[in-house]
Amino acid sequence: MDLRVRVLGRLLGRVSISSMDEQRLRRAQHQSIGHNPVTDLLLDGVARGVRLTDGTARGEVGPVPVRTYRPQGADGGPLPLVVHFHGDGWTLGNLDSGDWPCSNVAASVGAVVVSVDYRLAPGHRWPAAAEDCYAALVDVVGRAAEHGVDPARVAVMGDSAGGNLAAVVSLMARDRSGPAIAHQGLVYPSVDLTMSGPSIEENASAPILTEADCLAFRDHYLGGHDPRQPYASPLFAEDLTGLPSALVQVAEHAPIRDDGTRYAAALRRAGVPVRLTEYVGMPHGFLAFPRLCRSAPQAPAELCAEQARVLAGRG
Repeated sequence: MDLRVRVLGRLLGRVSISSMDEQRLRRAQHQSIGHNPVTDLLLDGVARGVRLTDGTARGEVGPVPVRTYRPQGADGGPLPLVVHFHGDGWTLGNLDSGDWPCSNVAASVGAVVVSVDYRLAPGHRWPAAAEDCYAALVDVVGRAAEHGVDPARVAVMGDSAGGNLAAVVSLMARDRSGPAIAHQGLVYPSVDLTMSGPSIEENASAPILTEADCLAFRDHYLGGHDPRQPYASPLFAEDLTGLPSALVQVAEHAPIRDDGTRYAAALRRAGVPVRLTEYVGMPHGFLAFPRLCRSAPQAPAELCAEQARVLAGRG
């Protein structure tokens, strides 16, 4: 693992979720990095040629903020739609954290990307985030003409907890006869909240995300609910047939690496087309640090290629 990744892990370990009391957690939830020359140099900013618009979509109990990314000059007809759910353990994160991946997907795929800012735990426990994300998907697809998108070409994506939500929303859409989803992009997804994968202990002290962090995020989100509920842990769904094709990306040094590999295997057994990629030498969350992690540009390029292929109707 690169030295700079190990250094980054040590710095981030000082603000670990596992060591936050309630007051610190509330402060962290209201903090936003935003954009400036320093943060954009470190984290990268918005891709060129993409227009951002903030608005709202319907959530489970009320409106939720959304941010729309539209490639400039692509106003000639309905575009594919990609709905994005951010990570950070269902507990932290906001729309700003998705600016780099969402704008790159919009520019590279030629799609409209809508990022959903769902309600956060522990103030809103499971299944609040999942229900917000599903309601927002239904609302955005239902207003396809307003958004200039094709309701027959829809994908979902997310990283970490957002990967969990993308997988859960795909299950919900199938079970509830909701919008037809063509593809799910699951970036180092957390899909087993029992935390039973061998990589949990193997990478217990890994940079950026530790076993203690995983347990803290899980407990904030579930609040005592059964972690084997399929809409919490998609890996435990009894039936995975009929789900969208998937790209599953995992990081070698992530505690939840095995979540993604086991879910990809389960999808394959159910007859779902799956591409699984393990990024060697990478920690969990590497996509958020495109200037520091050498595979950070490669992972979204793979995701964009898969989405473009599926949303163009090429399988």
